[in-house]
Amino acid sequence: MAAGPTVLMRLVASAYAIAQKAGVIVRRVMAEGDLGIVEKTCATDLQTKADRLVQMSICSSLVQKFPKLTVIGEEDLPPEEDVDHELIEDGQWEEILQKPCPAQYRSIKEEDLVVWVDPLDGTKEYTEGLLDNVTVLIGIAYEGKAIAGIINQPYYNYQAGPDAVLGRTIWAVLGLGAFGFQLKEAPAGKHIVTTTRSHGSQLVTDCVQAMEPDAVLRVGGAGNKIIQLIEGKASAYIFASPGCKKWDTCAPEVILHAVGGKLTDIHGNALQYSKDVKHMNSAGVLAALRNYEYYASRVPESVKKALVP
Repeated sequence: MAAGPTVLMRLVASAYAIAQKAGVIVRRVMAEGDLGIVEKTCATDLQTKADRLVQMSICSSLVQKFPKLTVIGEEDLPPEEDVDHELIEDGQWEEILQKPCPAQYRSIKEEDLVVWVDPLDGTKEYTEGLLDNVTVLIGIAYEGKAIAGIINQPYYNYQAGPDAVLGRTIWAVLGLGAFGFQLKEAPAGKHIVTTTRSHGSQLVTDCVQAMEPDAVLRVGGAGNKIIQLIEGKASAYIFASPGCKKWDTCAPEVILHAVGGKLTDIHGNALQYSKDVKHMNSAGVLAALRNYEYYASRVPESVKKALVP
């Protein structure tokens, strides 16, 4: 008798369904009109009703089905004893359950996994109506390494007219592949850099300029920037600043790595995702789908000295 799906594939199948529900919540909060905006640390660090509800939905749904998981979410919310049943998603995406688990992950136990959750990546853009910048991120790590990731784009297709189907979910498992999008490379010979829209600094500017870019895109959300890389809109993601957190990079990193790209800090170090690591990516982010070495070799020494891992 064949064994059923492994813990990892069951978790990914659940996280896919949970991310889709999250997208529905994000759209519903916007449609209702009251975003419930709260400033966290400053005017560019915002939290909305959607951030709060989605985190409750994702974390509660995961823990209910996988009680031994470690789940780390962006929002600092009080523990919810009685989460509204409407927020719980207990479905699984059948297509994922049919796929084979990579051999190196077949014996993983629930308690070995850490899940990093960003309920609404690109919150500031969400409040400003830049809806294509917004993503929901669920990243799964094992032994400190990001191995599976789910990105929901609640407003994918939102400019395609009233009859368009809104939203999509992209997912990947290392050793298996990435799904839910059409891989496309940026134009050959062009250096198109995507970087922060709302967290700029002299370091960020210096590092971007050192790449000698043909164009610079300033957009919100780490998930959105990685999508730009895998769909050929940008060739590198450069963020020479300590503003990014583990929940911003865990899921996107997996999607990029699964299609042959590379994401590191500014020094070229791999990011670590074990449950006891510091949440801040204090040495920034450097990512590319192709030609990673070109960009890594151009990071100025002054930037490296300023950003300590």
